[in-house]
Amino acid sequence: MSEQQGKKNSHTGPMSGGPMGKGSMGQVVEKPKNFNTTMTKLLAYCKQYLPAIIFALAAAAAGTILQIIGPDQLKNLTNEIMKGLPAMVNGAPVLGTIDMNAVLKIGWTLAVFYGVSLLLNYIQSLVMATITQVISKKMRTDISQKMNRLPLKYFDSVSIGDVLSRVTNDVDAIGQTLNQSVGTLISAITMLAGSLIMMVYNSWILALTAVGSSVIGFSFMMIIMKQSQKYFKQQQTELGQINGLIEEVYTGHNVVKVYNGSREAKDAFENSNRSLYSSAWKSQFLSGLMMPLMSFVGNFGYVAVCVVGASLAMKGTITFGVIVAFMLYIRLFTQPLSQIAQAMNNLQRTAAASERVFEFLDEEELENESGKKNVLTDVKGTVEFKNVRFGYTPNKPVINNFSAKINAGQKVAIVGPTGAGKTTMVNLLMRFYETDGGEILIDGVPVNQVPRENVHAQFSMVLQDTWIFEGTIRENIIYSKQGVTNEDVINACKTVGLHHFIMTLPKGYDTILNDKASLSEGQKQLITIARAMIQNAPLLILDEATSSVDTRTERMVQTAMDQLTKGRTSFVIAHRLSTIKNADLILVMKDGDIIESGSHEELLSKNGFYAQLYNSQFEAA
Repeated sequence: MSEQQGKKNSHTGPMSGGPMGKGSMGQVVEKPKNFNTTMTKLLAYCKQYLPAIIFALAAAAAGTILQIIGPDQLKNLTNEIMKGLPAMVNGAPVLGTIDMNAVLKIGWTLAVFYGVSLLLNYIQSLVMATITQVISKKMRTDISQKMNRLPLKYFDSVSIGDVLSRVTNDVDAIGQTLNQSVGTLISAITMLAGSLIMMVYNSWILALTAVGSSVIGFSFMMIIMKQSQKYFKQQQTELGQINGLIEEVYTGHNVVKVYNGSREAKDAFENSNRSLYSSAWKSQFLSGLMMPLMSFVGNFGYVAVCVVGASLAMKGTITFGVIVAFMLYIRLFTQPLSQIAQAMNNLQRTAAASERVFEFLDEEELENESGKKNVLTDVKGTVEFKNVRFGYTPNKPVINNFSAKINAGQKVAIVGPTGAGKTTMVNLLMRFYETDGGEILIDGVPVNQVPRENVHAQFSMVLQDTWIFEGTIRENIIYSKQGVTNEDVINACKTVGLHHFIMTLPKGYDTILNDKASLSEGQKQLITIARAMIQNAPLLILDEATSSVDTRTERMVQTAMDQLTKGRTSFVIAHRLSTIKNADLILVMKDGDIIESGSHEELLSKNGFYAQLYNSQFEAA
C-alpha cells in the first residue's frame, strides 16, 4: 500500500489510512489538569470497591491506634520499674519494691496490642493487594475495549508506543500507589494525629517542643512536594514518548539499517532518554530529600525533648516514664511526616498516570450502533458509490466527488498514482472512516445504516502488509471463523500452494508461528491469502496482495485468486498493472476522482491516463 494517505503503522488497523500524526519522536502536548479533579475521577472509577478499601483503611487505622497506645503503656511500665530503684531517705539509700504483677499485666497488654496491630495490618495489606490488582485488571480491560471503540483517526495522531505505555506503565503506577501509598497515608495520618494527642495528654510543654522542632521540616516538605509534582507528570509523559520511539524504531529496524538511519534513531533516542532522565532525576531527587530531611527533624526532636524533659523531671513536673514515652512518640510523630511526603509524591505520580489513562478513556468513541436494526444478509455484492466526499482533516479533501457502480460478481481494479485515494475508498467502503458527504450502498442498503460489525463480516481481505499473530499455522488461517474443519484449512493451503511447505515443518499445521519462526514474507502472505479463502465472504479486497511473492508464486497465487474471486465482488488495488488485465472493470483515480473507467483493452485504446501509466511501467522495465 503506497498511498500518501496509507497506513501509518501496521498495528493501527487493517487498512488504516490517514495523514501521519505526531510520531513518537514528536512532543506530546498534554493539557494540565487539577490534581483534585483527577483523583476524584480515580475514586469514582473505584467506587464499587470503596467498601472493601474503606474496611482495609479502617483496619490500618485501628492497627495504628494500638501502636500509639503502646508508648503510654510503656510509660506506666517504666514508672513501675522506677519504683524499685534506690531512693534517698534521711540521707540513706532505701531500696524500693517492684510490683511484678503490675509489670506482667502491662507487658501482656503491650503484647496483645502489638499482636492485634500486626493482624490488622496484615488484613489491610491482603485486602488492598487484592483490590488493587482487581482494579488494575479492570483498567487494562477497559483500555483494551476502548481501543476497539476508537476511530482509526485517533491512531493516526497518537503513537502506538504511547498507547502501550498507558496500558502498562501508567496502570502499574496507579496499582502500586493504591496498594502501598494509600494505606501508608492513612496509617501515617492516624499516627501523626494520635501521637500529637497522646503527647499533649502526657505533657503539653514537651508536646510543643516536639511539634515546634518538626514545623521547619514539614514546611520544607510541602515546598519540595509542590516542586516535585510537575516533574512526576513530566516523567510519565516522557516515558510514553520513549516507549513510542522504541516501538517505532524496532518495528522498522530493517528500514533503519538499510537507510543508515541508525545515527538519527540513536540521536532521537538519546534526546528522548535525556528528557526522561532529566524529569526522572529531578522527581526522584526531590522525593529522596524527604527521608534525610525528616531524619534530621527526628534527631533534632530527640535532643529537644531530652533537654526540656530533663529540666521538667528535675522540677518534678513529669516522671521519668513520660520522657521514655516521648522518646517513642517523637519517632512516631516525625516518621509519619516522611511517610506522608513519600505517599503524596506517589499520589502525584499516580495523578499524572491517571490523567493519561482517563484522557484515553474519555476519547471520543465511534457512534454506538446497537440501535441499528438493519443488517446485510445474503449479500449478492452490488456496490455503489454516490457522490462520496471525504478528507482525513477538515478543509483537506482526499475524495472530491466519487461515484461508481459495481455489479455483483465483478472484479474491479482501482489504479492510480500515489495519493489518488485508492486505499481511502476501500477504507470508506468498510466503514473504517465515515464519509463527509454522499453515501455508499451494498445491495442497495446504505452502509451507514448497518452496524459496522455487520459490514466488516461481508469482506475478506488480503493486504500488502502481512499480519501474523503468535499461534499455530492452523489458528492463523482460521482466525475468528467458526465451524472450520481441518479439511477446509488443507484445501485452502493447497489452493495457494502452501500445503507442501507446511508439511515439511516438524509439526505441520500445528507449528507455532512466533519471532523464531523462519517464514519468508511470501510465505506469510500466502497464509493471509488462505485466511481470506477460509473467511469465504461475498466481498473481497486485495491490496497489492502478491507484492511479496516471487514471479512463479505470483502466477500460482493469481490463479488461486481467480478462483477465489469467482462469484464475489472483488476490489483489487494494484500498482503492477499487468496483474489486473483480466479485471471486469478498471477505475482510474487521480486527485480523488475517477477520470477513466472501462476494461483493460478499452482504456488502452483511449490512449489516456491509464495507457500512460501502463506504458510507463514497461518503459521503466
